[in-house]
Amino acid sequence: MSRARPSRHQVREEPVHVSAGAERVLGVGLDVVEARRVQQAIENWGDRFLSRIYRGEERAYCDSQASPWRHYAGRFALKEAVAKAFGTGIGDRIGWKDIQVVRDPSSGAPGVRLHGNAARLAKQLGVERIWVSITHSHSLAIAQAILVGRGVRAASVSSGGRHMGDE
Repeated sequence: MSRARPSRHQVREEPVHVSAGAERVLGVGLDVVEARRVQQAIENWGDRFLSRIYRGEERAYCDSQASPWRHYAGRFALKEAVAKAFGTGIGDRIGWKDIQVVRDPSSGAPGVRLHGNAARLAKQLGVERIWVSITHSHSLAIAQAILVGRGVRAASVSSGGRHMGDE
């Protein structure tokens, strides 16, 4: 009896072996922001809005750009994406200023620096790196964040209503 060969449209499943201690994806977050809404928030609330969401370095960078609201929208989306990757969203567990969007000085590539509760949660989960991407057009900002490390998956932190450390 001959063995059937997979067609081009069939997926052949192979076992994936992960060695102990290997890095893995711990969480993924994605967010889309309408730039106009951020622009309106800045126009309506000014410093009250900006100082609640952004750190000084973030504000200095955005304010130095043409159409600052687009850069604020990108940073807003990235903060949301990172919080979603942790499985918490922005709220009691992680605040807006716990996630700072930074730029690599040589390449200009975006990155994040964690502070306060976000830094503590990253340590608890074993997060070693956060890969990020931001893109924006005139009307939309889209950001993605991927938590990578050797720890536990971010979703396990908020599942079942219990959180790490709640004992």
